[in-house]
Amino acid sequence: MPDREVLDVDVLIVGAGPAGLACAINLHDIIKQHNNTNPDKALKQPTIYVIEKGVSVGAHILSGAVMDPQGLDELIPDWKHSGSPPCHKVDSEEILLLTHKRAVPLPAPLIPPYLHNKGNYIISLGEMTVWLGEQAKKRGIEILEGVPGAELIVEGTKVAGIRCADLGVGKDGKPRSTFQAGAEIRAKVTVFAEGVRGSMTKQLVRYFNLDNDRNPQTYALGVKEIWELPEGAFPAGKVIHTLGFPLQKGPLEGYYIQEADLGMFHTPIGVGLTATDSFGGSWIYGVDATHISIGLVVGLDYKDPYLDPQYEFSRFKTHPYMRKLLEKGKLVSYGAKAIAEGGYYSMPRFYGDGFCIVGESAGFLNAARLKGVHLVIKSGMLAAQAIMGAIEKQDFSSKTLGRYEDYFQTSWAREELYQYRNWRAGYAEGLAKGAVLDLAQRATKGKGFTDPMKVKSDPEMLERFSVHHPDHQGLARFMPDGKLTLDKVTDVFHSGTNHAEDQPCHLKVPDLDLCVQRCTEEFGNPCQHFCPAAVYEWIQPTKVADIGTPDKGHLQINPGNCVHCKTCDIKDPYGNITWTVPEGGGGPRYNKM
Repeated sequence: MPDREVLDVDVLIVGAGPAGLACAINLHDIIKQHNNTNPDKALKQPTIYVIEKGVSVGAHILSGAVMDPQGLDELIPDWKHSGSPPCHKVDSEEILLLTHKRAVPLPAPLIPPYLHNKGNYIISLGEMTVWLGEQAKKRGIEILEGVPGAELIVEGTKVAGIRCADLGVGKDGKPRSTFQAGAEIRAKVTVFAEGVRGSMTKQLVRYFNLDNDRNPQTYALGVKEIWELPEGAFPAGKVIHTLGFPLQKGPLEGYYIQEADLGMFHTPIGVGLTATDSFGGSWIYGVDATHISIGLVVGLDYKDPYLDPQYEFSRFKTHPYMRKLLEKGKLVSYGAKAIAEGGYYSMPRFYGDGFCIVGESAGFLNAARLKGVHLVIKSGMLAAQAIMGAIEKQDFSSKTLGRYEDYFQTSWAREELYQYRNWRAGYAEGLAKGAVLDLAQRATKGKGFTDPMKVKSDPEMLERFSVHHPDHQGLARFMPDGKLTLDKVTDVFHSGTNHAEDQPCHLKVPDLDLCVQRCTEEFGNPCQHFCPAAVYEWIQPTKVADIGTPDKGHLQINPGNCVHCKTCDIKDPYGNITWTVPEGGGGPRYNKM
């Protein structure tokens, strides 16, 4: 077995997303500024390495892409004149209430102030991240692409770096002829910037109990497509958000029966498609003259184990408003990503001996505003300030890096997140009750009737199959038409996802018997529904077992389909699925998303 290469650096950043790159850029810039101002107390520029599990910077970045510019304005004040990717200032917006046939604009007085987008920009976050990577490289920051972190290096109470994943391991777990041991990167400070539900951040939070006395983090899943339309079909710079259909159910059963009569379903069972109201909504953004971004966000605190976010997204596209918009268009790309929605009370402690956590890994996202880019950039900058102080003192302990928390508590980022600290917890009570709580919170600067509001984790919210489907096996589904609506495998093709075939499965399911013996009966194997990429496939029985007991089927895992959304790691009711990093560079390629 080859020895591991050992690399010693000052600062290691795990993840080349906006948060990690902002941390690297700002750390370089504030040290340079300090040195120019205080030449007699000049600091040596630290060696800063950024590792990125994607094949290239931006490849794993998926976003709804309406950006509040406040964070970027602070990071690179002249960003609009420094070769940044094209973007469109939001110049019109509306909120639509979708019934099963109509799209009704909400009157302006009914639109919550946090949903207004005046002054914001529609961007491709993938392209913007590529540009931030270029800005980092111009500053001499090393970025290692296709290098996934796999294990923490912990020495006592201190994080001393990470071990990168091995390359060239076969499906059987044995080294191939191309085997290469992952490097060990040791650092004075390791910054975890992995995005939502980062695999190493998850290890870190558990090891040091960083979420003690916090609400559990709660999530949503965003399913998204980019469509090319004829010029003039939808104006660049326009933003539409919707609520209602397909997630919030109304008196629509007659409509569904009519659809069934028309033969749209491949199984003639059930009278509805969404068995329970679920929190979420959709968007349409005019990216440029010929492209739009559309998507559906589904709160992962839903109760029905048969809810399928990708399928609900397909239903969204069949709404008459969307059908008319898309009928002359062409699908360009597809993607899916979990979103950390829990807010202020779900944020873990994000510093310790030798480490900081930034970005969505630390919960920097405002679910009420549907915004996170400005917050994750700011988190990287706040961590950079604390790291500079540690470099000055040559003290990388929790005491010194804890200044990150102090800087946060006096920042606009904390002010924004604190104002909406109970927002998502309120909507866990249902849409109607959530709207009342929302009004109360707005009237009391976020406090509402209870502060803090407690929530259950997303898997705890899942109810037994029998609660929702006592008389039949699931819900009716219509067949995709191959143009407007697509099956999951075809959608995955449009994500550019690619994984090396001969490698161990990066989706760990240690107890397959549990899937058969308990999950089938209790939850109806929800992994086959909540995964937006057809990774988890339940193979139905074809015969009766020799012992006379009906064969319940078995789980088949298709890891090559994985778009790295992390939903399986979040929503599995038993915690029996663990997402780990695949071989370097594997996964989606979202650069234009």
